[in-house]
Amino acid sequence: QVQLVESGGGLVQPGGSLRLSCTASGSTFSSRFMGWFRQAPGKEREFVSVIMRSSGTTYYADSVKGRFTISRDNTKKTVYLQMNSLKPEDTAAYYCVADNGRLIVSSIWAGENYDYWGQGTQVTVNS
Repeated sequence: QVQLVESGGGLVQPGGSLRLSCTASGSTFSSRFMGWFRQAPGKEREFVSVIMRSSGTTYYADSVKGRFTISRDNTKKTVYLQMNSLKPEDTAAYYCVADNGRLIVSSIWAGENYDYWGQGTQVTVNS
């Protein structure tokens, strides 16, 4: 079993930055895809970013590309989401996700393909 604990959310002004962290319990962290989804009130959950287990290849939603950077530290079992140039439309609850080690690239975009979810951390972008 894997537990994911997010931190780093908060209130920030437009144009500001935040860094989210997600620390995993259990073993085999390095063998998992790790990523982030978000959900704003009244909206559907959406893919934000994922980092692959071995190559470290990253994928981003078009809405955050060039502004957000995902990274991982396997020694700390932690994945990060650096968010720059934040916009009010980035306001949402952000959820860390992990797969069971068997996810394939074509399936990374759908939340139902991830086996583990964190409790979420709120990001609010407001002046």
